[in-house]
Amino acid sequence: MNVFKEKAPIIITCHKRIVPYLSKEVEALGFVVEDSFVTGVRLNGTVNDCIKLNLNLRCASQVLYSLQSFIAKDADSIHQHLKSFPWEKIIPNPGYFSITSNVQNETINNNLFANLRVKDAIVDRMREVRGNRPSTGAELIGAVIHLFWKNDEAEVFIDTSGDSLARHGYRKIPGLAPMLEGLAAATIYATNWDRTSPFVNPMCGSGTLAIEAALIATNRTPGLFRTNYAFMHIEGYDKMVYEKERKRLDDQIKTVPNLKIFATDLSNKAIENAKKNATTAGVEDLIHFAVCDFAATQVPQNKQGVMMVNPEYGERLGDLQELEETYSRIGDFMKQQCGGYLGYVFTGNLDLAKKIGLKAKRRIEFYNSTIDCRLLEYELYAGTRRTEKIIETT
Repeated sequence: MNVFKEKAPIIITCHKRIVPYLSKEVEALGFVVEDSFVTGVRLNGTVNDCIKLNLNLRCASQVLYSLQSFIAKDADSIHQHLKSFPWEKIIPNPGYFSITSNVQNETINNNLFANLRVKDAIVDRMREVRGNRPSTGAELIGAVIHLFWKNDEAEVFIDTSGDSLARHGYRKIPGLAPMLEGLAAATIYATNWDRTSPFVNPMCGSGTLAIEAALIATNRTPGLFRTNYAFMHIEGYDKMVYEKERKRLDDQIKTVPNLKIFATDLSNKAIENAKKNATTAGVEDLIHFAVCDFAATQVPQNKQGVMMVNPEYGERLGDLQELEETYSRIGDFMKQQCGGYLGYVFTGNLDLAKKIGLKAKRRIEFYNSTIDCRLLEYELYAGTRRTEKIIETT
């Protein structure tokens, strides 16, 4: 068994409503998506293919390489079946591994018990074959084995990622209520931004949207910011394959002449943190930061770009009352200062969105954690074209 060269099903997971953008990323890398579902896509490939996927994907969470599928009615069945699997060909000696799982079986009321049975099966096998046992733990710093078990259908994978790919690795200071980097990238993919015209991001917080825009425009991928993946801790790993792909990431970075990305926030601390994150991402010279009220953001005129904002959604009554005015001012800002642009508002509160007072051309569905959200697109006309204030009823 050589998982680095033998093809098997690969499942790439992501958050809900991101699958269309993940699929396009996978296909752009030259892979064929054979199936898609609510939280991911399926294709065929080797663990060497998984290396490429891990280093390049922005919207993914985990890249899972299938080892075996089988029928299991209870946890003892899991242990019995997996104890006979040749784990010595997967986990190095002495090795360290972790177990993760997604379990929906009526005989199990705690995923940790299923994890324990998988761990016991691997340890028992190793004792028999090698005479010693590998170390195990919850920290995803070595090999990671993932169990998917629904009803009586089970499948065991190598999780080639380890820590989630949706965290891109440059954001050392997240700020308050940050948008996950993978989600931010997906929302930018969902816009009609051409990656060369101005990208304006008021209320930037920790700078995630502006930084992701700069990374996408210059073709910088998340693999540039991370040095440890679970595939590095699998028996047979060839460091040269990784280093070749890692070098390709450097070589594919491109310069975009006159790229203008603007990020503003009312908080000095937020801008300070956003600058630090941009420095870690290597794009600090591509983003113009400023401390100001969002309505004072300088928008390049006589241009056709994108204005994108992620305002608060509001959880307390006092917040909602204040935010109604903020959303109304966002509408005024777009009408008065963003003529010729496409305006995008990402929000988890559609009642507040009505206060913007403009008719959304598109409503693109997303989730931010468990919050049902929309990316609202507004076509903002320049010149003498009349823009009426419309109160949305849907």
